[in-house]
Formats: sequence, structure tokens, C-alpha cells
Amino acid sequence: MGAHKLLLLRHAKSDWADGETPDIERPLSASGRRACALVARHLAQGGLAPDLILCSAALRTRQTVEGIADALPAGVPVLVEDRLYLAEAQALLDRLRDVDDGVPTVLLVGHNPGIHTLAVALLLPEDRPRIPTYPTAALAVQDLAVTRWTDLGQGTTRLTSFVTPRALRAPGDAPTPRAE
Repeated sequence: MGAHKLLLLRHAKSDWADGETPDIERPLSASGRRACALVARHLAQGGLAPDLILCSAALRTRQTVEGIADALPAGVPVLVEDRLYLAEAQALLDRLRDVDDGVPTVLLVGHNPGIHTLAVALLLPEDRPRIPTYPTAALAVQDLAVTRWTDLGQGTTRLTSFVTPRALRAPGDAPTPRAE
């Protein structure tokens, strides 16, 4: 069995222009769509190809997955789940522990504060300071130090990388406004 890898992606920036829109139905903003393109480029350049995508049912998380689709393997399963919408870290962890051990790499697309809390809690203590904040469209790549998803827990991953859209901007890219 190969090493397992976890990619934790916070949804890209959403649009707050219409105050009447229910939270779960808020779409991505223009800057959020631009951030998705940066994350997609990073995924492609880094050879980060998930074998399974777990996605919150919110429109902004689904649109984030659509925004990075060009960098994803053709036919990768995308499971959109209501229980991931605004889920706390423990609920996210419980869902990850249900992943089949034959799935090497999982991309989880969710929300703060759950995604940030989970990312930091899973890390070995020496890696935790490397993720002080988790802005929109930030991506943590973590290698599991355990061989089974069911064994995932506090201090069981090593941080491979943590990137934000601001850090991914190439010279000449349009600025991405500060994340919410």
C-alpha cells in the first residue's frame, strides 16, 4: 500500500454582493474564480492529483471544485455531501476516517474554521506553526504518517506544503484581494 496524502482546500472567496442570498447558495466572487485558476496551476505543476474529492454542499465549494477542474484527473469521483457544509474539525475527521484505504489521495474542500482546525490538529507539533491562518483558497498538502485512513488523528500528518493565492501569484498576475 502506498503512502496516503491529504489535500485540504478552503473554498475560494465568495460573493457577498446580495445580502438576501442564503449562505449555502453564495457563489464565488471574481477574485475567487481567479484564485481557483492559481490553485489549479499549482496542483498541475505539483502533480497533485486526488483520487477522491470530498466537497461541502455549498455552492462556493462546488464552484471551487469546478474552478480547479482542469487540474484534476478525468473522472475523479466528486462526492458532494451536506454533512461537510460548515462542518467542524471533528466531523471532517470522522468523514476522512471513512475513506477506503485503497484511496491514496483525498482532496477535501470545505470551510473555516473547521478546515483550519483540522489541518493544524492533524499535523505533527513541529509543523503546526506553519499554518497560522487559512485564507480563502488556501491549500494544505499533508502526508499521512499512518497507513490507514481510520488511524488518522492528532499529530498523524506531515505538512508537505501550504500555499495561498497571494503566494501563488506570478509576476504580472492581477492582484487577488485579501481573503475574508
